[in-house]
Amino acid sequence: MNPSRIFIERPVMTTLVMAAFIIFGIFGYLTLPVSDLPNFDFPTIQVNANVPGADPETMASGVAAPLENAFSTINGIDSMTSSSRQGQTNVSIQFSLDRNIDAAAQDVQAAISGALRQLPRNMPVPPTFRKVNPADQPIIFIALWSDTLKPSQLDEYAETMLARQLSTIDGVANIDVGGSTKYAIRIQADPSALAARNIGFDALQNAVIGANVNQATGSLNGATQSQVIDTKGQLNNAQEFSRQIFAYRNGAAVRIGDVATVVDGLQNPYSQSWYRGSSAIVISIQRQPGSNTVETIKRIRAVLPQFQQSLPPSVHLEIAYDRSETIKNGIDDVQVTLLIAAVLVVLVIFAFLRNVYATIIPSLALPIAVIGTFAGMSLMGFNLDNLSLMALTLSVGFVVDDAIVMLENIVRHIEDGMQPYDAAVKGAGEIAFTILS
Repeated sequence: MNPSRIFIERPVMTTLVMAAFIIFGIFGYLTLPVSDLPNFDFPTIQVNANVPGADPETMASGVAAPLENAFSTINGIDSMTSSSRQGQTNVSIQFSLDRNIDAAAQDVQAAISGALRQLPRNMPVPPTFRKVNPADQPIIFIALWSDTLKPSQLDEYAETMLARQLSTIDGVANIDVGGSTKYAIRIQADPSALAARNIGFDALQNAVIGANVNQATGSLNGATQSQVIDTKGQLNNAQEFSRQIFAYRNGAAVRIGDVATVVDGLQNPYSQSWYRGSSAIVISIQRQPGSNTVETIKRIRAVLPQFQQSLPPSVHLEIAYDRSETIKNGIDDVQVTLLIAAVLVVLVIFAFLRNVYATIIPSLALPIAVIGTFAGMSLMGFNLDNLSLMALTLSVGFVVDDAIVMLENIVRHIEDGMQPYDAAVKGAGEIAFTILS
């Protein structure tokens, strides 16, 4: 067994093969995705359900329990956890690694549809779900804050403009808006005023729901023309709600403002994010599996200056955290370590062999083997990350050991009086199996 013989007998072919290793290796290195850790996708689905105003115990018993019972019939579930807080329940379902995430999503949708009758009737929208990867953390955080604008106005810039623009960037998978301060009209009922007019809370609630509608009214059709009826049935601010008439008592109209305090507020005034001592909107962005983290962040950074120009001068935008900086620093550090290891190995070889020509052989074998590895990594879908570079650093020892053992065995035959060509063929054939094994 001597696989090296064909390369010894055909030096031109050997040179071309090595050149191909280098060319494809450099091309593979340039196309490798850069990340801090290898890709590993957990097939996980997260289900969210909301019931405004419900306490955590109600959410756990009335929402989380029916959903968990429905999900427990799905095949391939490894674990299922749920958390409930005021007005919101999250159920996280992790499937086995061999479970297809798309098929699992269909089963989850079917389970949600089957559990709808058991959920509270006042739930504004059915539970929603999305595919998540708990091992994939956000790659960049962007903070927006202002000293003059209202939080609801700042939220419009963050969610309506920036988040939608960033979601179209190649490599971006999911965008979460933290500290969201969406505009809402808050109606604080006065029990004494309601009791004095013999009006119940349910009547006020139904009046609020019925007063704010946006529906088609119809049209007026005549002999010669048709006119669409346009009615402004939607109320847009607290003042309009306050003037709305919803009942009559003793011949007098009762307005919402007579029995409640109506104010312009936020959907959740108790949830905020802070940055540099100011209330802010923080946008976190996750990358798509297999995408290049550094390149994705570079595309995001290219969009931000254009968006900054469309903002009012009072709105500040700043990158709070950039994961690509630590990734590039870590990759650069490992690459420097790899180069230092290669140089030290070559110096040690020269110190012991004291032969320039003998030192050149492992010195060429080492970079060619490492560079050619990048082509294989690209073909197999690997990342250029800390673990892969650490493995390359460790494998340098194996490559050099094999080169030294091969070289030393050939030199031994030359010192015994054999011609270099014959010594190369015989020496390579004697230890070829050992090196391969």
